[in-house]
Amino acid sequence: MQRSDVTRDDGTWVGLSLDVRGRRRPELCVFSAGPRLLISQSSRPVLLAVVEEPLQGVDFRRTDEYRSFVPPLRADVGRALSGSPQRWAHRFARYLIGSPGSPLHEGRWLLSCESPLPRRRHAATSHAEHWSSMLVEGHPDGYIDWFLHSTSFEVLPLRPLPGPGDSRVKAYRKQVREGTLPPVLLWWVSGLDCHLVLDGHARLAAAIAESSAPPLLHLHRTVPHDDLPARIDDAVGFYEDELARFAGLRALHGPTVPDGTATAGPQLARRLHDLDTAKQPTWAWPLPGGEDRWRHIAREVTTGRGRLRT
Repeated sequence: MQRSDVTRDDGTWVGLSLDVRGRRRPELCVFSAGPRLLISQSSRPVLLAVVEEPLQGVDFRRTDEYRSFVPPLRADVGRALSGSPQRWAHRFARYLIGSPGSPLHEGRWLLSCESPLPRRRHAATSHAEHWSSMLVEGHPDGYIDWFLHSTSFEVLPLRPLPGPGDSRVKAYRKQVREGTLPPVLLWWVSGLDCHLVLDGHARLAAAIAESSAPPLLHLHRTVPHDDLPARIDDAVGFYEDELARFAGLRALHGPTVPDGTATAGPQLARRLHDLDTAKQPTWAWPLPGGEDRWRHIAREVTTGRGRLRT
C-alpha cells in the first residue's frame, strides 16, 4: 500500500490517501442481494439490512459478531500522538492494511480528519445531545431513517456502546478531560448512507459522557486510479473551455472583461482536489446464493431473537 498526505493549497492537512493494490476482497465487506445487504467479517455475519421502498430508510439487525481490527490503544500512545490527526492517521493506516478484519480492498481510499458531523451541531445544543442524536438507536434491531436524517448524518456502532460505568469508558473519560483521546474510526458505507464505527465504541461513549466532541477519522473510497486520467482531462477541459469563453467575451466587449483565470483557476484546483477527497460508492459483492441465501442467514441470526423483515 502506498500512503500520501493530502493537503489544501494553504498546506492544511486534510487526510491520508491510501493506494491499495492486490487485495481483491477484504475480510470485512459488504454483500448485496437485491435490496438486501449483508456485512460480513471473516465469514461471520455482522449486520443484515433491508433497504425500504421507496428508499426512505433501512431496517437492520446487528449480530454482536463484529471484532475491531485495531489493538487496544494505550494511554501513553494517546498522550504521545495527542493533537496530531496526521500521526494518528498513519498509525491507523498500518492497522487497516496489516490486520485481519479490515474493509480495505484494491483501490484508492481517504482517511481524513475532516467530517461534516460536528458542523451539524447547533450552537445551543450540547455535544452530548448532538452526538447522542447522531447515533442510530436499536439493538439488535433498528432503523436507519433516510427521511429524517439525510446525507450521511448518522452513526451506526457495529456493537452497542458501553455505558458510562464501563471501566474502559471511565479510563477514556480521563483522556477526554486531558485532551489525549485517540480518534474514533468511522467507515462511510454508501448502501446504508451512514457511518459505521469500526473502532472506538468506548471512546465515543466517553466523549458523549463528557459532552465533548470526539476526535474522528473518516474512511471512504475515492476516485480509482483507472478513472483518474479521464477525470483530470475533464477538469482541464473545463478550465480551457472557460478561458476560451472569457476570451470570446473579451473579443466582443473589450479588455474590461476579465480573462477568466480568477474564477476558472480556483475551480480547476477544487476539481483536482476532489479527485483525492470526494466520496465514491462503497463496493458491494454479489452475495452467493442471492436473496435465498440472505434469508437463510437472517433466519439463523434471528432464531429465538424476534424477526428481521425479510
